[in-house]
Amino acid sequence: MGGFRYGFHHGGVSVPDLDAAVEWYGRVLGFALERRFEIPTIPAQVAMIANGDLRIELFEVPGAAPLPDERRVPDRDVHTHGVKHVAFVAPDVPALVEELKARGADLVWLKVMPHGTACFIRDLAGNLIEFVQGPVPAGEAGSL
Repeated sequence: MGGFRYGFHHGGVSVPDLDAAVEWYGRVLGFALERRFEIPTIPAQVAMIANGDLRIELFEVPGAAPLPDERRVPDRDVHTHGVKHVAFVAPDVPALVEELKARGADLVWLKVMPHGTACFIRDLAGNLIEFVQGPVPAGEAGSL
């Protein structure tokens, strides 16, 4: 690869209400507002939120179409090309699911599969978020 190094910076998520999304990601997943800005050429109001070294860029675009129902179900969403979801790693996904449910998360499913344990939740707009079980890389630890 020519010696180029890179790391993950952020995932982008379109939401219908930026203030409500910042609150939801803070309350449910422990993200904090890092900065807000506008991109007039879209036009969009944008919030960069962070939890440790993890970042998500939230976009509110006037008149944006809502997420279609088939994009709200992990096993159906993969039948459409494109980016599917953002995923995080956690050392104990079943225990995390209990905490997420206590925080009001919309749990899609928790599965213990031969290739690993994982869960999906939906954010306030129906966007899918996955948690897979495994060790958290040093420097990338977010917390609830």
